[in-house]
Amino acid sequence: MKKSLLFCLFCLLIPFAASSQNTYHGQYTRSFHDIMNDVSHRWNVKFTYTEGVDTAGLKLPYADFRVRPYSLEETLTNICKYFDFNWFKQNDHKYKIKLYEYPRRHVEEGRQMLAYLNTLYSNKVQFEARRDSVRREVRQRLEIDKYMDSLTHSKPVLGKVVVHDGYTTQNICIETLPGEHLFGTIYTPHPDKATLKKWKQKNGTGKFALIICPDGHFKGGRYRPDEQQRLGTLARMGAVCVDFDLYGWGQSEQEYGPNSHRTDRAHVIQALNAEVLLDYMWNNRKDIDHKRIGVNGGSGGGSHTILLTVLDDRITAAAPTVNLASHFDGGCPCESGKPIHLSGHGTCNPELIAFFAPRPLQIVSDDGDWTSSVPTLEYPYLQRIYGFYNATDKVENIHLPGERHDYGPNKRKANYSFFERVFNLDPIQCDESKVTILSANELQSKIK
Repeated sequence: MKKSLLFCLFCLLIPFAASSQNTYHGQYTRSFHDIMNDVSHRWNVKFTYTEGVDTAGLKLPYADFRVRPYSLEETLTNICKYFDFNWFKQNDHKYKIKLYEYPRRHVEEGRQMLAYLNTLYSNKVQFEARRDSVRREVRQRLEIDKYMDSLTHSKPVLGKVVVHDGYTTQNICIETLPGEHLFGTIYTPHPDKATLKKWKQKNGTGKFALIICPDGHFKGGRYRPDEQQRLGTLARMGAVCVDFDLYGWGQSEQEYGPNSHRTDRAHVIQALNAEVLLDYMWNNRKDIDHKRIGVNGGSGGGSHTILLTVLDDRITAAAPTVNLASHFDGGCPCESGKPIHLSGHGTCNPELIAFFAPRPLQIVSDDGDWTSSVPTLEYPYLQRIYGFYNATDKVENIHLPGERHDYGPNKRKANYSFFERVFNLDPIQCDESKVTILSANELQSKIK
């Protein structure tokens, strides 16, 4: 009986001994796993962890004091920030824990940023003073002029013109810096005589619009079918389109190596390549209408679409697609590797693209990525800015609530409709089935 009583007392003391460690003397320390399990049960949610988040053996001081009974998300912030983690809501019952990312924030932080920016200007004069200052600083932080001063000004290597149904393709390679090249393809309208005559009567000129198309991080790069469909269709409709390899992708990977893309140098070189292509087309192609210069790209290509509107006043219409957010600057260093978003004591992509006002602007968004906030957050901000110019009809948001992050048919159709209207293109020629899908090898330059 005596032994049994001692055993019972011992068992009772075990949890007391363990809990006694959770005192001020022990800094109320608990393991990360224990506190997250408690949070999970308390709010009936599940947590997933991205690659790189190593929670093994982590201890959290003052753990229970970081819990806010009135707010799951404030609780998660208090816990995660100690380890330089961040949380992101997937749905009402699921949260993802990630390593801290400098270009990614919560939607509420984007809301606060736009509210702050709105306090900086209440009219066109104040906005343009901010615009001019931030644009100069973006250019300085990007350091693009340092590279511009080193351009080789080499003559491009142009491939054979290949004729397709209503358009042609021609590969182009330009040595930009000594020993460095951009690799791209030019899609040019090739209408029959009757169609060309109609276009001349419609536009008062035999010249074509030009659309620079920086690429995003979709699998296959600029060689993927949907990229060819988009550029080929826009060419059939009456616009010369040019795309080019991301830094360290496609042919560029052969030059810079497989690990070159995720670098801050990619940020400036991709912008430089777009400027070099625009300069070449502007100065050497007599069939280009200088009053109709567009830029259009998706995802990371959307980041560079925005950047090009900041860098180059020749652009007259822009369509960044599945990209814009006040709470996300672009997750690849090729989008945010240079600290351009620190300009003006802090800016974001919606403000950068707002500097494009009052020129025609289309924002394509969906519910399956970070652009889900556009209809209620970023678009109203842009409408306010365009209102300074009495030009709210010049900015539009095409939101696709049932779709995810891609460059699918509905995103492309939105782009076709936009450029048809602002550049007076031919809707009758809008037929993706007429576009020939070429192999990657066929879209690469043959240079020695």
